[in-house]
Amino acid sequence: MDINKEIPPKLSCVLIVKNEAHNIARCLNALGWANEIIVLDTGSTDNTAELCKNLGAKLFYLDNWEGFGKAKQAAVELAQYPWVLSIDADEVVSPELQQAIQTTINKADSYVGYRIKRSTWFITRWIKHCGWDKDYPLRLFRKDSGAFTPDLVHESIKVSGRVGILQEPLLHYSYPSLEQHQTRLIFYGRLWAEEQQRKGKQSSISSAIFHSIWKFISMYFWQKGWLDGKAGLLLSISSAFSVYYKHVRLWELQQKSR
Repeated sequence: MDINKEIPPKLSCVLIVKNEAHNIARCLNALGWANEIIVLDTGSTDNTAELCKNLGAKLFYLDNWEGFGKAKQAAVELAQYPWVLSIDADEVVSPELQQAIQTTINKADSYVGYRIKRSTWFITRWIKHCGWDKDYPLRLFRKDSGAFTPDLVHESIKVSGRVGILQEPLLHYSYPSLEQHQTRLIFYGRLWAEEQQRKGKQSSISSAIFHSIWKFISMYFWQKGWLDGKAGLLLSISSAFSVYYKHVRLWELQQKSR
């Protein structure tokens, strides 16, 4: 044995969950190659926690909810290895992405984080347009060089150093039905409005209408959502409604504060 041989870097996969029993097995089964899987439960009332334990994850519980950004950073801080992959319960690491990640973290380069191409399933098909083809969230990073922003919603990872790109797909099964998509968008819209109000931002009914129309035109025409067929049309309409709702919700909060 070569005692001078460098030990390959190790990877921690981290995720936060709440009532994800319908998703979690598919997600965790694709992470068996990781050195550890950290799951932070934020208040599940189904059997998510039991499934996580049975599938080999290290399970922890969050006592105080302060938004997605702080919860995800709390999960990161539980990781013990230098590289961290942050994913959601409705996402799956493809075999190609697994190989790319393992190859990447073993390279001696100066990158401290990587954006990963995300492919999203919406109702009946993988969306190839509507702007979703340009979805490259930063998910793989060195723990000593990156952290989540503390945002209530729409959190992101910020790193101090060079960022690369992995083209192998992270599969996102977020929206199996239009109803679930709308429910999720309304939930995020409420959080967005609350955060914007705290920042002193304002909105109006006319602004809500303008931004929603612009959203539809941008997704369906400029970003060629029409090429995704009926799914692209439904996604563009649904997203436009989401923009309308969050601006109206912010306007409503303004009225109540007065």
